[in-house]
Amino acid sequence: MWNKIATYIIRYRLLWVALVLVSTVFMAFEASKIELSYNFARILPSNDPVEKEYQDFRKLFGEDGSVMVIGWQDPQLFEINKFRDWCKLSQEIKNTEGIKNVLSIANVAKVVRNDSLTRFDFQPVIKEIPTTQAEADSLKKEILNLPFYEGLVLNSKTNATLIVVTFNDKELNSKRRLTIVDDIEKLSEEFAVKYKTDLHYSGMPYIRTVNMKKISGEMELFMGLAVFVTLLILWAFFRSFRLTLLSIIVVLIGVVFSVGILHLFDYKITALTGLIPPLLIVIGVPNCVFLINKYQAELILHNRKDEALREMIRQIGLSTFLANMTTAIGFGVFYFTNSILLVEFGVVAAISVMVTYVLCLVLLPITLHYMSVPKARHLKHLEGKWAIGFLRKIDFLVHNRRREIYIVMVIMIIVSAFGMTKIQTIGYVVDDLPKKDVVYTDLRFFEKNFNGVLPFEVMVNTKQPNGVFANQAQTLYKIKAFQNEMAKFPEFSKPLSVVEASRFLYQAYRGGDSKYYALPGVLELNKMNSYIQGNQGANKQINAFLSEDKSTTRVSFQMADVGSERIKVLMQKIRPKVDSIFNPSKYKVSLTGHSLVFLKSNDYLLSNLYESLLIAIALIAIVGMALFRSVPIILLSKLPCLIPLALTAGIMGYFDIYFKPTTILIFSITFGIASDGTVYFLTRYREELYKNGLTPSAAVTKSIYGTGLSMIYTAVILFCGFSIFSASSFGGTAAMGVMVSITLLVAMCTNLILLPALLLSIAKRQGKEVKPE
Repeated sequence: MWNKIATYIIRYRLLWVALVLVSTVFMAFEASKIELSYNFARILPSNDPVEKEYQDFRKLFGEDGSVMVIGWQDPQLFEINKFRDWCKLSQEIKNTEGIKNVLSIANVAKVVRNDSLTRFDFQPVIKEIPTTQAEADSLKKEILNLPFYEGLVLNSKTNATLIVVTFNDKELNSKRRLTIVDDIEKLSEEFAVKYKTDLHYSGMPYIRTVNMKKISGEMELFMGLAVFVTLLILWAFFRSFRLTLLSIIVVLIGVVFSVGILHLFDYKITALTGLIPPLLIVIGVPNCVFLINKYQAELILHNRKDEALREMIRQIGLSTFLANMTTAIGFGVFYFTNSILLVEFGVVAAISVMVTYVLCLVLLPITLHYMSVPKARHLKHLEGKWAIGFLRKIDFLVHNRRREIYIVMVIMIIVSAFGMTKIQTIGYVVDDLPKKDVVYTDLRFFEKNFNGVLPFEVMVNTKQPNGVFANQAQTLYKIKAFQNEMAKFPEFSKPLSVVEASRFLYQAYRGGDSKYYALPGVLELNKMNSYIQGNQGANKQINAFLSEDKSTTRVSFQMADVGSERIKVLMQKIRPKVDSIFNPSKYKVSLTGHSLVFLKSNDYLLSNLYESLLIAIALIAIVGMALFRSVPIILLSKLPCLIPLALTAGIMGYFDIYFKPTTILIFSITFGIASDGTVYFLTRYREELYKNGLTPSAAVTKSIYGTGLSMIYTAVILFCGFSIFSASSFGGTAAMGVMVSITLLVAMCTNLILLPALLLSIAKRQGKEVKPE
């Protein structure tokens, strides 16, 4: 079959070139329309209970991650000039297009009891920006008399205050969000510069915007680094500008196809899909190395170009196909996670890997056909003394030191297994950023002064219309009891709820004294009820916390970035309290919110790591059946791929590198890529054993010398190529780059040392001659 493929490629080369050219132009056009994703990345599948509860909440109450906060701490908050400018800043932000609402000490409202109309009226505390210090002091006294805002926009103990900015849902998930955040920062920094003070920024819109900008910038950085690094290494190997440039161009065409495929599937650039182009460069170049090395080796033997090209396709075509298939499987298994984020990444990466393989198989022989025969200096790398000496030592070890090889591997497995027990699955919303990054330090400011800014929602469903106020407002008193329990956890801020609104109204009902900021008794509540009829004034504000039929209400907290492990502990403590207060037979209480969904995603990823890795092993084992019909060989050939993964997991445990979305990718991806070396070696071994009739010992020796150089080249390219990700400002991406580089370097050693040793041990057990000839 491969003889026919080789003939068709060379014979119909102009047709193939035209086909590639037209499809590349089409894919480039599609790629030009690709966009960044501005939506919050969904890791949990739609049928996951946590995700379903969150989506139910969003249907009733809208987006919860739409609030950006600006923090300021100053003992002189109410100094007239500062206070005036803070008021102006709040107003300017409110007037920014795309902003739904702004709340700060500059525009707080008070509730006034209107007996003539039997209702509560909301009036701004600050009707006009004060002009004298006396007016500012008077306003300060009035604001401090409104406990509703304490802990919400003001911390009077630490002299810290907030501007709470709510985005329109439409702009929140669009490109416009980036410019809105930029506009807000520019306005705020004018204030900061004027008064030589620091302002702090956080909230999900801000964190997502900063991360998106970093992702966009790093995608370009990684592309540039990937091209530069591979160019440098290819030049060092081949000493040929033409071959170096040819390899890069072919792989870059594959990159164009990958971005085009993204758009054709109606996907966008996310934190994961943004990694595909640089990954493809790193993974695609080894195809070129194997093909070119084989072409040059055949030229030395035959000195006939077309014959060398046919042999290149015939002998390397199958092994590179199977190797790319195993790599594609490593990516493709993410399809089975049912997580949109991982599915998009896995599907596009898997297809792109195979497309790049086809491009290499077609374009390289055709281009080499038109290029002149390489000069002698370009072929010297095939006879490098360092490489031959290294491979000679490997051949000696696998024939004469197999026991020692196995002992070293067993020790490596034991050490790795101990390290694996130390691995923690902990995810933080901003843990991928350096501890000195402004996003990280600003978040800590809000946690210190306001207990955090990450949304945590409690949805209370009474299962009956008007259930929130039925039975003499029994539910309100239950919510009050729940809020009292939640106040015992320092990780959560003061809540916003119908109860807090009722306390605020009761204060107004009793004349405005702060001592009446409390939930009244049933009789008082019934009297006050006549003031909150219709859809005006106070009732309009309360309805924001209720479903249309008043059967469901929300209690909104902000929480600290406590991490996925701590949130599990908190949920184990909170859930029993919820069930003891709200009878599960009468109420359905959902603990949800943006931050909880995010942190729960890590557990989901870990469970899917095992599943996807097992699927990858099974599928790659099936690929191995295409080479050998021997179960022992197929099973033992997985060890050279699994041991590097165990070592990597051990290193993660020893160095406190947590499981998170980016680091979890390491295992399935590297298992697929590490299997490439296994496939290359086994393909050559099979050919020498069955087609050329060599003994197992001679076949192993031939395979070591025949594939060793290309495997070393590939390992160096992959090691350096994946190392570029260590330049990322995201800790998880940087860790992924380092870990994958180490894993693939170890995989090269196990494929060149452990795999042939295992093959000889199997042959010896079968009674075959395994002594070196």
